[in-house]
Formats: sequence, C-alpha cells, structure tokens
Amino acid sequence: MTNALRRALAVTAVLSVGIGLASCGSAKQSTGGTSSGNASGNASGTAVGAIKIGLLLPETKTTRYEQFDRPLIEQKIKQLAPNAQIDYYNANQDATTQQTQVDTALTKGDKVLILDPVDSKAIQSSVQKAHDAGVKVVSYDRLAQGPVDTYVSFDNHKVGELQGQALVAAVGDKAGAGQIIMINGSPTDPNAADFKAGAHAAMDGKLKIGKEYDTPQWDPNTANQEAAAGITAIGANNVVGIYSANDGMAAGIATAQKAAGINVPLTGQDAQLDAIQRILINTQTMTIYKPFKPETDAAAEMAVSLASGATLNPTVVPTTATNGSNHKALANLITPIVVTKDNIKTTVVQDGLYTVAQICTPDYAAACTAAGLQ
Repeated sequence: MTNALRRALAVTAVLSVGIGLASCGSAKQSTGGTSSGNASGNASGTAVGAIKIGLLLPETKTTRYEQFDRPLIEQKIKQLAPNAQIDYYNANQDATTQQTQVDTALTKGDKVLILDPVDSKAIQSSVQKAHDAGVKVVSYDRLAQGPVDTYVSFDNHKVGELQGQALVAAVGDKAGAGQIIMINGSPTDPNAADFKAGAHAAMDGKLKIGKEYDTPQWDPNTANQEAAAGITAIGANNVVGIYSANDGMAAGIATAQKAAGINVPLTGQDAQLDAIQRILINTQTMTIYKPFKPETDAAAEMAVSLASGATLNPTVVPTTATNGSNHKALANLITPIVVTKDNIKTTVVQDGLYTVAQICTPDYAAACTAAGLQ
C-alpha cells in the first residue's frame, strides 16, 4: 500500500470510534435521513449552491455500510460542498424497497444518486428513470445495470484471484488428499460473479471443488447451512479447505467447521473486525482489505462534481467499465489488499481501520501477543 493511501485512510480511526455495529432490520424495513450544512464549496474551491444528493446503500447485515461507507461518504460530501443536502436510504437487502427509495429520492429533487444496488438487474428501470429525469447516477461498489454515469469499486476479479491464490497456498500439499467447498456470494450481486470467476481462475486445476453454492443475500446463516451440508456430503476428513466470498459468511462457516470438528483453511473479504480476530486464532486464513476511504472519497467527489456541473477530475475516473446492460461508465477501480496474520499490524492497524485495543480484547490477547500486536 502506498504512503498516500495510508495517509488518506488515517482519518478512519477517528470515525470508527463510537460507531457501533449496524443492527439488522427486517427485509422490508427502509430508513431515510437528511443532513445539511451552512456553506458551499467544492474540491476546486469554486463556490457551488445547495446541491441535493441521494445516498442509497443496500443492507445492514454487512457491518461496513453503516460503520464506514455512510459516515465517510457524508463527511467527504460535506467537505467538498458544506451546503449539500444528503438524503440517506438503506434498503435492508430488499430490491423492491430500493426501487421505491429511488422514486422517493427523485420526488425529493435529488440531482445525483450514489447507488449501491441490492440487485443490479432489478434496479435497471430505476436507473433509467433517473436518467430520463436528468439525474446522474454514481454506481457505488456494485455496478448497476442501466445508463449509470460513473462507477467506483475495486478490481473484483482480482479480489477473487487473491482469495483463490491464498486458499491454494494454505491448502498446500493436502490438495490431492481431499476437496474444497466453495461458498460464493449472492447471485443478484454482479461483484459476486466477478469474485467467483477470479477465484475459479486461481483454483481450477489446483484444488478439487467438491461442493459449490451461491448464497442468496450473502446470508451468514445460509452459508453456515451450506457449509454443514457440504461437509456432510464430502465427509469431514475429506474437506481440505473452504472458499468463502466474504467475512460475514465466513463467520457462519467457521461455526459449521467447529460443529463438524474440523479447522481447515478459510477465506474471506471486507476485513471485518471479527474476521481479523478469527485470523489471529487460526479459524480464518485471510481476508481481503478494501480500504474504504479511497472508495468513499471517489464516490463523493464524483457526486459533487456531477451535481454542481463541474468537469470530473480524470484522476477520479481513470478508466471505464461496462455493465450488464452494455452501458459504459467512467470508472475508478481500486486495488484490493490481502490481510493475513503476518500483516495485520501494517494494514488495518497502521491505516487506522481498527485500534489494537479494538482487536485485542481479552479473548484474543494471547494471540495478539503472539502476532506482535501488543
């Protein structure tokens, strides 16, 4: 990771203090909020009037959205345009709710939508509706279908490759002695397809996949059940590794492993606090760290520029991406980082994502000492 990226992420430590883990709501629940400021400005120092931006995030089961994405995006928007009005919505993993939320944002007069789709295909009609109304759409983290204007995320195929490579290395010479279970993300999430393709590219021909599942809504409980079923089908003694597309599902899978009396290499993604702790005690092998601040900053800069009619900075949109409906958008794809026990201190701790005190609670104190964290 570059020094510039580390400096950019340092502020996350301040934001993470006092922000609790998000609580899960019902699938039909939706939340909305509005915040506003008292001045105006943008990244180039040019004054802008009051701008209205809708921020639509997909769910709360993954802790990142309420703990990091929302506060960081809102903070950056306020930095660039203090007079901005931000209308916030969370769809709680319900695609229909999110479509209704887009309608509400358009009715409120939001001029730009930062949209992380629950279902990239189902949201296409809403993206088209926004486009027809002259409202710009910043597709955030997941690439929505329809005429989106810009997109910011990570190199998702690379994420899967890194996960797959890590699992191959962790299984090592046991590869020929058994099979792995592959537990992918939600079939409605285009990122999940990229993770899956990247992981297959790294693992095919090197690891034998005994069972493979696509997990609706990235649900940890479903992942737990899938892992348990896979272990039973293959035989506990024949399982040599488990691919999990993210940390939330890895939590459920780790529980299934413990119930089956095994502890084989297990991947993850998102660098959740509980995943870092599992890595320390060897019940998870690795996670993918996707620094939140570069992604949230880029989304905010895109939104403020589009809302104020300013020209997009080429460094914010250095490439393009084509979505499932064959629409091309200006894009920013950020490089992900592998976290293992060996580099916790120089990644998530050094960047301020978590403090040593947050990680090294009493249950993990001995493991932290062994890993050189305290």
